[in-house]
Amino acid sequence: MGLLDRLSRLLGLKKKEVHVLCLGLDNSGKTTIINKLKPSNAQSQDIVPTIGFSIEKFKSSRDGQAIIFVIDSSDRLRMVVAKEELDTLLNHPDIKHRRIPILFFANKMDLRDAVTSVKVSQLLCLENIKDKPWHICASDAIKGEGLQEGVDWLQDQIQAVKT
Repeated sequence: MGLLDRLSRLLGLKKKEVHVLCLGLDNSGKTTIINKLKPSNAQSQDIVPTIGFSIEKFKSSRDGQAIIFVIDSSDRLRMVVAKEELDTLLNHPDIKHRRIPILFFANKMDLRDAVTSVKVSQLLCLENIKDKPWHICASDAIKGEGLQEGVDWLQDQIQAVKT
């Protein structure tokens, strides 16, 4: 059973879709994270770069949305570009005035050049996000490390909106 299935089962959610947008620069690990969140029998063994976009679904009992923003913590040169993309996202009319939880995965923590999740948070100026709940997790998507912490936080956010 994948983390997304566990999330919906733990919440007792089975009827409607929860829309979780997974974003990040190319090569940040989005597809690998999504793959790890699937049930083990549905996971791909070979991950190839995504051309365009992909959609994955799991069931929930309420309409809701969340954002997962994946950052390659070893790519210091493109951290500025990731910040620009995040700023563009946060200023989008569909996002700007909504209280949508944002989960950040500081991915690729297994690589030698990776910066800490605290440093990623500083470089992206996450402390300036005041109108949306957010959380950052250090992760290694290949091994699945840090993903459970993030899903647990997202579960709490979805549950808080539900009650």
